[in-house]
Amino acid sequence: MQLQDILYSQGFGTRRVCAGLIQQGLVQVYEPNRPLAPVRYELAATEFEAGGLSFKVQGVDWPYADKAYLMLHKPAGTECSQKPSTYPSIYTLLPAPLRQRPQKGAVQGVQAVGRLDQDTTGLLLLTDDGKFIHRLSSPKHLVPKVYEARVKHPLDERQVSRLIEGVVLDDDPKPVRAAACVAVSSHHLRLTLTEGKYHQVKRMLAAVGNRVEALHRSQIGALRLPDDLAPGQWRWLSAADLALINATSGAR
Repeated sequence: MQLQDILYSQGFGTRRVCAGLIQQGLVQVYEPNRPLAPVRYELAATEFEAGGLSFKVQGVDWPYADKAYLMLHKPAGTECSQKPSTYPSIYTLLPAPLRQRPQKGAVQGVQAVGRLDQDTTGLLLLTDDGKFIHRLSSPKHLVPKVYEARVKHPLDERQVSRLIEGVVLDDDPKPVRAAACVAVSSHHLRLTLTEGKYHQVKRMLAAVGNRVEALHRSQIGALRLPDDLAPGQWRWLSAADLALINATSGAR
């Protein structure tokens, strides 16, 4: 695969732009026999085996990824939309190549796997793998998502029981149930859901006579938000991270 095509596939611009980066000496490649000393290449048509390749573009290290899988610690006051209406988009927290990765001939970039409300914080996954998005978002796969809710009024056993038994929301006569629910403290509820509806946690708590004051998603499947990933920060998902997700998402 030509070096300019590799950079194009990773979101560094059109093939002409990528060729220009290479010709200007702004691209270095980590060769297997020289892993600590990247080599500068100035010929855009230089051939490489893309799988497992690492390179440096304008001083920043990048791994080649056929598909991008990321986790983001979503901060409050951000929207999970490419075209936000009020608050900044979560996509502004990502570097340009991740926002510009091409898909089927068009620049689409990575997409959020589901959405969190603008005031909700926590674990958010992003990818350009459509099958991965569908598998984690489809209610038939029952992927558990764990939320930490701080509530206005003291919790009691009746509220917890009702959330597990099921509550009716105003737009659906079918009861919505929590897969698990525990009162961590008088004003801290840990709720596990396997489906996603608009403002679901907030509406479920309202249905039992309480109110969500703050909401945080701490886990998707068996993958927990790392303690060392600060709000607004992102990182690539490791093979171990993907294994934790796939173990609870019906992946084969």
